[in-house]
Amino acid sequence: MLFDGFQQTTIHTSEMSTRVRYGGDGPPLLLLHGHPQTHMMWHAVAPLLARDFTVIMPDLRGYGDSSKPPTDDQHYPYSKRAMAQDQIEIMKQLGYEQFAVVGHDRGGRCAYRLALDHPQAVRKLAVLDIIPTLEAYRRTDKDFAMGYWHWFFLSQPHDLPERLIGANPENYYFHGNHDLFHPEALADYLHHIYQPETIHAMCEDYRAGATIDCEIDAADMGQRKIQCPVLALWGEKGNLPGWYDVLGIWQDWAENVQGQSINSGHYLPEEAPEETYQALYAFLK
Repeated sequence: MLFDGFQQTTIHTSEMSTRVRYGGDGPPLLLLHGHPQTHMMWHAVAPLLARDFTVIMPDLRGYGDSSKPPTDDQHYPYSKRAMAQDQIEIMKQLGYEQFAVVGHDRGGRCAYRLALDHPQAVRKLAVLDIIPTLEAYRRTDKDFAMGYWHWFFLSQPHDLPERLIGANPENYYFHGNHDLFHPEALADYLHHIYQPETIHAMCEDYRAGATIDCEIDAADMGQRKIQCPVLALWGEKGNLPGWYDVLGIWQDWAENVQGQSINSGHYLPEEAPEETYQALYAFLK
């Protein structure tokens, strides 16, 4: 059984309810998952980190067993600013005013927004296999558009992507990728991606990314930087190192950045958990 010794609960905040798993002992550490996954993606890394940290793993809004709030014309309810506010409220309810945060994929976008909007709360930040959202869009070329075509598909107006995905969610999200994931984690992912409200929420996440998240990033770009220490990790078998100077880009957004590649594809914590853990521990300790 995954997460042996961890507890699971539901935390109610001002706007939603959130499934949260937590365990361990030591300074608080918030782990934020990516798309189209849930907190279960941390199953191999969290027990290792829990030897030295109190590890808190929520399902992001719109994902897993967390609420899927109604959206609006600006997609603000699925902005990373709204998701970051959720994390502040969750951590305060658990008794933590300051904490470290690690985010993968969409969770990484929530994590860096958390560090920008709430600098007093975030002690250290690790971002896994991403660059800032605005940077990705403003550098878009054919390679990016072909490789990350789902960014442009999912952000199309409601309800074209919802209907197309809903015809066969498993084939859309996980075609050819089943072997990358632990069966128990994969079962959790599959359970949720068949729910129409989850499909819609995940599309809203990407619609927000293409619109209001870029607007919020643009307001910060060149005006303020992330103040806490930052670790950027990326999969050397993935697309990012071929497209970008990942570390150089993050140095434009943060005062104190270090980083390295991991011998992995996109799903670092599941494909290379020991190497990912070692890099995180060396930074977080």
